[in-house]
Amino acid sequence: MIRTESARGRAALMVAHCAGMVDLVALPVWVGTLIGRYGLDPQQAGLLATLFLGGAVVASVLLAPQFHRLPGRLVATLGFGLAGAGFFAVSRTSDFGSMAVLHALSGVCAGAALSVTHGTIARSANPHRLFAIVGMALGVFAIAFLGATPQVVAQAGGPALFIVLAGVMGVATVVSAFGFPVPDAAPATQVASAGRIPAAVWCGIVGIACMGLVQSMTFSFLERVGDHRGFGPQAVTGVLIALGFVNLLPAVLAALLEKRWVARTVMLVGPVLQALLVATIMNATVFAPYALAASVFAAVMIFTHTFAFGLLARLDTSGRAMAATPAMLMIGAALGPILGGTLVKAAGYGSLGAAALLIAAVAVFCFSRLPGRAAPHANGPQVAAH
Repeated sequence: MIRTESARGRAALMVAHCAGMVDLVALPVWVGTLIGRYGLDPQQAGLLATLFLGGAVVASVLLAPQFHRLPGRLVATLGFGLAGAGFFAVSRTSDFGSMAVLHALSGVCAGAALSVTHGTIARSANPHRLFAIVGMALGVFAIAFLGATPQVVAQAGGPALFIVLAGVMGVATVVSAFGFPVPDAAPATQVASAGRIPAAVWCGIVGIACMGLVQSMTFSFLERVGDHRGFGPQAVTGVLIALGFVNLLPAVLAALLEKRWVARTVMLVGPVLQALLVATIMNATVFAPYALAASVFAAVMIFTHTFAFGLLARLDTSGRAMAATPAMLMIGAALGPILGGTLVKAAGYGSLGAAALLIAAVAVFCFSRLPGRAAPHANGPQVAAH
């Protein structure tokens, strides 16, 4: 039996997290390819990304309440395998209707796999630390993906992107089949109250969904706005690579600062900083502020979400709420590309900055309803500390 604290189990969760969270890395290239290589307008390209993310939301909402009954390894293996097949099928067509259906189906499959991944992480001995570890893996993955994929697409054309995505899912399929761990046992006190998820957790879920909305709304058009401002493809690609390197840091810092910084404080500051970066990215007319803001943009989400994951996992130790992590991230993220595309089409890139500030206000209100800390994961009832 493979456990979450074993090297093999951790490695499988790292790979599964990278594959399941591929949108957090790939959206600029994804939407940029659909616009630049397939000739879609921003709204159409955003809709395809939204369909993938929406499919993940549906899967997560349906599976999360049943997490404690699901065979995690089987769900992860089948989910990633079918998502890979879906992406490969996308690479073989340019029909918008077919691409739409395949994006949605791939999202459902990847979302199912990611749900059991995050539920398993939440049921580990230290969910904050383990989520930070898989976050570090995502940073390494981002460097490789953003460093190589734009060049591959430039040389081989748009379908190459979906072959790369299929390959990512294929690797996750094999690793999950041979290494996906079983979750640690839930505390007896939580099992007894398995029907209830604490009310504060729902506030956290809404707040994370808001940050996910801002993240995907902006990230989808990060490459496009750079091109629109005339910064040049090489400069914009350099920013994406820098973003990948910067993404190595937030999970490490979140792990080191777990006991030093109060989770709620981090969660209150995160949405505000995220919105200010959006305003800078979307309104910069010279390269330096665009590059600086864009390179640290995703890091804010990774850092804040690591603290949020650790706090919410301790407030609900059954793992069910965190098995819904794809839903809480992607219900916002699913709306982001289509909302962003619609705003850009109607009012230009600058409108995304104003939208981000409004959404950040909602996130801050939700996070203000959370306690600052929760009792250690393995200790009986969860006693919140303000």
